[in-house]
Amino acid sequence: MMKQNSVLKHIVVAVSLGLLFVTGQATALEKPVDFTLQDVNGKSHRLSDYRGKWVVVNFWATWCPPCQDEIPELIDFHKAHHNKDAVVLGLNYEQTTVTYLKEFIEQSSINYPVLRVLPRTTLPFGSLRGLPTTVLVSPKGVPVLKRTGEVSRIELEQAIKKFKQESKK
Repeated sequence: MMKQNSVLKHIVVAVSLGLLFVTGQATALEKPVDFTLQDVNGKSHRLSDYRGKWVVVNFWATWCPPCQDEIPELIDFHKAHHNKDAVVLGLNYEQTTVTYLKEFIEQSSINYPVLRVLPRTTLPFGSLRGLPTTVLVSPKGVPVLKRTGEVSRIELEQAIKKFKQESKK
């Protein structure tokens, strides 16, 4: 019964924020996930390297207009939080050259790590319905929310605030 109440609280938070669950299974809500990907400079990043912070995992592509539209919001969020409680990891989900991607990152002033992931790569968040897709991962490494479509800094901050409040209850 306790686990069902916890799941119900998470569903209410997700619905009130207009976000979708990563999974409907109660056990998956409590299980940390991990992956390792390389950034555009060849440095490996593990999701577990960021334990203790909220992680915004954002799947995007350079050819995607909504992805481009949300980049300034993600830049602002990362700038405000990366030294404190949260980080953004941009997962570039396309086949493109590293040179082109580096130029795009520089022109867009992206200040968060951009990791390369080829389409059809299996990651622990389930299938993507479109781009951009954002997954919010708790400080314990547990994916708690998944959303297809643009996100804003305010939406991310509200989601984190609500989950912090719910975890105190």
